[in-house]
Amino acid sequence: MDKKKLPAILPDMYCPFPSQINQYSESLKDYSIEWAIRFKVLETEADYKRFRQAEFSFLAASAYPSCQFEELKIANDWICWLLLWDDQCDMSEISKQPKVLEAFQNRFLHILQGAEITSKDIALSHVLVDFRRRILEIESHELFDTFIRTVERYFTGSLLEAKNRLNEIVPHLDTCSHIHMLSGAVETVLDLIEICNHLYLPEFVRNNQIIDELKMMTNKIICWSNDIFSAPKELQSGDVHNLVIALHHHQDLSFAEAMQIVAQMHNQEVEKMLDLEKSIPSFGEEVDSILAQYISGLHSWIRGNYDWSSRSARYQTVKTIEIAKY
Repeated sequence: MDKKKLPAILPDMYCPFPSQINQYSESLKDYSIEWAIRFKVLETEADYKRFRQAEFSFLAASAYPSCQFEELKIANDWICWLLLWDDQCDMSEISKQPKVLEAFQNRFLHILQGAEITSKDIALSHVLVDFRRRILEIESHELFDTFIRTVERYFTGSLLEAKNRLNEIVPHLDTCSHIHMLSGAVETVLDLIEICNHLYLPEFVRNNQIIDELKMMTNKIICWSNDIFSAPKELQSGDVHNLVIALHHHQDLSFAEAMQIVAQMHNQEVEKMLDLEKSIPSFGEEVDSILAQYISGLHSWIRGNYDWSSRSARYQTVKTIEIAKY
């Protein structure tokens, strides 16, 4: 694939939600670097430089604009962990080694479920021990168990991608979208809206068909936005799990045409989401107030991801941030 075929200007994406930033964003920036140093998750000074330029803390501060600082740090830790591991899944040698990847991810799940750390565990495993402890200090096991189940679905998506790379399969549109909604890990960060904002949605509200559909729409919108922003990087790195690349490959479209189609899908989904929100039923004054904060959290994630993607160096180079070797 010729990277020169990519359009120089990205298509317009409809994002009507206001940009917000957490009041602790500057403190979080410093904390994020301290976190990486404390857990020794990176290899070289060049990796720390790329880590700073990726501005993961800006994403956390934009996506969770109302959190208090301790909760925001928890969200930031997960986002940093997630994006560092995601680079390994996509671009390191294990990206085409599904059995090796599965072994790592099974171990991560066991640690999130409470397994003791051992001398064989990598730095990112130590991060998860600390992450689990701090979440359970502020939240119930029930919500955290829900979070772990969404992490498991993320790992399933990453494994499917690794198997495709090993077998040199370029997935078709529907398959690509399905896998990305798992491997994008959006469900995990949406779970943190409740946990980190101390929102307690009743189970019947959380599982309401409309609310469930809104979460799914948010997942699609964020994944499709990422496909547009990350297409140049993934084209250069040879990754094929991107709707733009899948459309180009299977439907004989130019990259400009493929990007426009994905942008249209994104924009139409945002409009559908706004229309669906009008049909949310009332669950009583108290629950409605909590639900309104949760819906606002979905909006913040869509906007925060868009704002971060527009400025982060993550999508500007194929050089990944190397984690401490396993």
